[in-house]
Amino acid sequence: MIGLITAFFASFLITLLILRSQHLHQDLTHDHQLDGPQKFHMLSVPRIGGLSIAIGLCAALFVFYLQKSAAHEILKLFVLCAIPTFAIGFAEDISKKIGVKVRLALTALSAGLFIYLLQAQITQLDIPVIDLLLVIPFFGMALTIFAITGLANAYNLIDGFNGLASMVGVITLLAITYIAFKVQDFQITAVSLVMIGSILGFFIWNYPRGLIFLGDGGAYLIGFWIAASSVLLVARHPEVSPWFALLVNGYPIMETLFTIYRRRIHQNKNPGMPDGIHFHTLIYRRILMSRHLGDDVLSANSRTAPYLWFLAGLSIAPAILLWQSTPFLMGASLVFLVLYVWVYSRIVKFKTPDWLHL
Repeated sequence: MIGLITAFFASFLITLLILRSQHLHQDLTHDHQLDGPQKFHMLSVPRIGGLSIAIGLCAALFVFYLQKSAAHEILKLFVLCAIPTFAIGFAEDISKKIGVKVRLALTALSAGLFIYLLQAQITQLDIPVIDLLLVIPFFGMALTIFAITGLANAYNLIDGFNGLASMVGVITLLAITYIAFKVQDFQITAVSLVMIGSILGFFIWNYPRGLIFLGDGGAYLIGFWIAASSVLLVARHPEVSPWFALLVNGYPIMETLFTIYRRRIHQNKNPGMPDGIHFHTLIYRRILMSRHLGDDVLSANSRTAPYLWFLAGLSIAPAILLWQSTPFLMGASLVFLVLYVWVYSRIVKFKTPDWLHL
């Protein structure tokens, strides 16, 4: 708990410092581009909230070192592994010139470091044919790097509105913390709680007013941390189904896969090019924008995130309840997939279900 508290206050204070000093660094740190398919803010604000989260993690690491905590070593390894993905994301937040391929490459490097330093990778999916391939170390390593890199990028993809990606991260980490506690893995519990504290210290300033953004550095850092924690939990504890790791991250994974399908197959475009029809964008434009555009704190922007928090919860809840049962988790994954596609298609066709108009 001391790690969570330390991370929270360090992140909170650094975010406050960034905001109070923004007149000194706004040329570098602000998001000045207010138009575009994924731009929904009205004013230029700092986009380096990831720095606060990173410093929160380092502060907790220092406290663990002073206390000679058993969690110090694993937290140190997580921080070391996360450096490449955070650094390249933060560099993009400053320069705004680094392409997605370079960011993915450095995130893959972080995933590779995780496999090497933590000695953990995906070894089974409880699908016989695939499991035969995963017996070969190369395939397990390749799938692990792909999965961690993909989820890190997924959090950058869903980071479209105030509080969206950060709170989805908190909810997911709480689920991982709960299962880690159930299997008495107090190292993963500590790693998850420290990240929760760091995110919450930032979240207070980000939601609902959007005074500061996560930026690529923050989104990639959170996504990597959650992906690595998910893989490590399943690798260390065979009683935890590998489908727990998939379903607990159901929303960002589904958003990424559907975005690739939409851009590549349906639109015949580069999957890396931005568009304005993500699930969260449709919620904003088709349900909220016309009614709440000028409400300040309760604006359409701030009202969007809770819809997606709830959506994420629809996959996280069964993941927690059925964490040992692969067949049930597979079934829950299929139900979530059908629900996601059905609701998305209804909104696109201007047939939004009445219960979404809250």
